[in-house]
Amino acid sequence: MEFDVITIGSATRDGFFEGVDFLSVEGKCFIANKGICLPLGAKMRVPKVHFFTGGSATNTAVSFARQKLKSAVICRVGNDISGKTIIEEQKEEGIDTQFIQKDYIMPTAYSVIFLTSSGERTILSYKGCAENLTIQEIPWKKIKTRWLCIGSLGKEKNILKEIIQFAVSKNIKLAINPGLHEINWFKKHPKWIDKFEIFICNQEEAAYFTDIPYTKEKKIFKKLDDFVKGIVVMTKGKNGVSVSNGKTLWKAGVFKKKKIIDTTGAGDAFASGFISVFVRQNKINEKVIEEAIRIGSANACSVVEYIGTKPGILYKKDIKQPRFKKLKIQKYE
Repeated sequence: MEFDVITIGSATRDGFFEGVDFLSVEGKCFIANKGICLPLGAKMRVPKVHFFTGGSATNTAVSFARQKLKSAVICRVGNDISGKTIIEEQKEEGIDTQFIQKDYIMPTAYSVIFLTSSGERTILSYKGCAENLTIQEIPWKKIKTRWLCIGSLGKEKNILKEIIQFAVSKNIKLAINPGLHEINWFKKHPKWIDKFEIFICNQEEAAYFTDIPYTKEKKIFKKLDDFVKGIVVMTKGKNGVSVSNGKTLWKAGVFKKKKIIDTTGAGDAFASGFISVFVRQNKINEKVIEEAIRIGSANACSVVEYIGTKPGILYKKDIKQPRFKKLKIQKYE
C-alpha cells in the first residue's frame, strides 16, 4: 500500500490539570521571566482533569487523516494502557498503525500540563520510550509513501540522517517540524537541510539555529534560505507566520479565535495543516503556498479553542467555514 504521507515522531499520553490555584511569580531564573509557584508539602485540589493523547507523530497524523489523506504513523509506545489507547485512537481516525513500535521495558511517554485561565501552559514532560524510537525497527521495505513528515525523534544516533537518506533514495518528499534535538543535529550537519521541501520552526528555534536575534527576521530568513532549497516557515505564535521560498516572503496574521483555551498542539496543527495542502496538490507554487498558510492558520486557530492537541483539529469540510475563508497575507518580493 502506498500512503500519501507517513508521520514520524513522538506519541504521548497527556493529563491536563485545569484551575490549579498556583501563584504567578516573576524572576530572571525563568526562561520567560515568569513562573508558577506551588506550596511545598501541600496537597492541592485540582478542579478539572482531562486526559488526551499527544505527540508530534500522532497529532500530525490525525490532521492528515481528517484532510482525507491516506496516512500512517511511526512512533514508539509502551506495552501499557497509555500505549494501547494511543494505537486505538489512531485506528479510529483511519490511520494505519502497523509501523508503531512497542517497547516492553519503558512506559509510554507522559505529560502533566498545567493550564492557566489565559490558555498558556506549563508542561512536565516524561519522555519514556518515545526517546527509544529506533531505525532498526522501521520496516523500510514496507515504507511506500509520497511524503514523510518528521517531528521530534528519539535520541538514537543518526536516526534523522538515516530517515533522510532513505527518503532521498526513494524520491520521497520530506517535511519537518523539528524539536530541539533535531535542531541541534542540523546545527552540526547543516548540509542535510537542503533535502527538505518544507522546513518549519518557531521564531525562537529559528533564532537559536541561525545564531541571529529573533527580532531580526530578514537576516534569519536570509540564512535559512541559504540552507533550505524548499520552503522555510517561521511560526510566531499570536503574531502569525512568515514563509519564504527563497525569492518571495509572505507574512500573515492569525484568524480571530472564539476563545483561547489551550495553546498546546498549536505548532503541530499549523505544520500539518500547512503541509497537507502540498501533499494534496502535489506541486509547489505561490497560490499553493498562500492556501497552505490559510489552512495551517485555520487548523491552529481551531486547536487552541479546545483543551488537548486533537479535539480541535479540523476535518476537510470544516475548512469551508466562513470564518476561515479569508486571511490577510502580505507578499514581499
